[in-house]
Amino acid sequence: MANIAFIGLGNMGGPMAANLVKAGHKVTAFDLVEASKNQARSDGAAIADSAAAAVKGADTVITMLPAGKHVISVWTDVIPSMARGALIIDCSTIDVESAKAAHALAAKHGMASVDAPVSGGTGGAKGATLTFMCGGDDKAFAAAKPVLENMGKKLVHCGAAGAGQAAKICNNMILAISMIGVGEAFSLAEKLGLSHQALFDVASTSSGQCWALTSYCPVPGPVPTSPANNGYKPGFASALMVKDLTLAQDAAKAAGAATPLGKHAQEIYKAFDAAGNGGVDFSGIIQHVRSLAGK
Repeated sequence: MANIAFIGLGNMGGPMAANLVKAGHKVTAFDLVEASKNQARSDGAAIADSAAAAVKGADTVITMLPAGKHVISVWTDVIPSMARGALIIDCSTIDVESAKAAHALAAKHGMASVDAPVSGGTGGAKGATLTFMCGGDDKAFAAAKPVLENMGKKLVHCGAAGAGQAAKICNNMILAISMIGVGEAFSLAEKLGLSHQALFDVASTSSGQCWALTSYCPVPGPVPTSPANNGYKPGFASALMVKDLTLAQDAAKAAGAATPLGKHAQEIYKAFDAAGNGGVDFSGIIQHVRSLAGK
C-alpha cells in the first residue's frame, strides 16, 4: 500500500483518486472546491487543509489540474514539502513547454517526475480504464507504473520529459478531425435518405472505419453506449476539445509543423463552443455540421 497525495479532484481527478482508495492505497487529497473535497472524503480519501499539507509524507504525488500555469504553481508550492525520493506525476493535459518546465522544477529539487496525461474521458476515469501517455526517464516511469495501473488499463512510455503531452495533443487532434468527418458523413447520409444504421454497417466494416465511428458514433442507435444516446452528455466536453486543439496549434506553430486540418478543426469546435455548446460532448459537433447546411 502506497501513501499517495492527489491534488485536483474534478470530473477526472475525483474518480481517479477514488480508484486509488479502492486499490488499497492511503490517499490524502486536496482541491479548492468544497463539493469536490466532500465527494473525495465520502470515497474514502483523507482531506488536507492545503496542497502542501497533502504531500507531506507521501510516496507519490499526483496532480490533475486545468492548465500549465496551475501545474507550475502547484508544483512550486508542494515540491519543497515532499519527502526526499518521492515521485510526482502530472495527469493534466497541458502545453509541452509547461510540462518540461515542471520536470525541470522537480529535477532541481531531486524529485523523479512523469507527465502522464490521460485518454478515456469521465467513463474511463470512473471505470479505471484510462490510457496514460507518459513522459519521463525510464526509472521514473517504472516507479509510476504500479500507481497508474490502478487507474487505467494501458500505459505507454512515449519518451522523455513532455513526450506524454506531445502524444496526447497529437492523438486528440486526430480524434477531433475524424469526429468532424464522421459527423459530415452522417449529415450527408441523412440528406440522401440513407439510414444511420445502413451507413454504420457499411463504414464500420469498410475503409471509413475509425474509433469516432465504431466506439463513439455521433448519432443515436448504432453504438448504444455513445453520448448520442444520452443527449450528448459528456463524456469529453467540446470546451475541452477546444483546449486540446489550441494546445496542438500552439505546439505546431512553435515546432514549425503544418496542420491545416487541425487548424480547421479548431475553428469548427471554437464556433460550436461560442454558440453555447462548450458543455456538450464533442461528438455533438454533428449538430453544428447540420446547422451549416442552412447557411
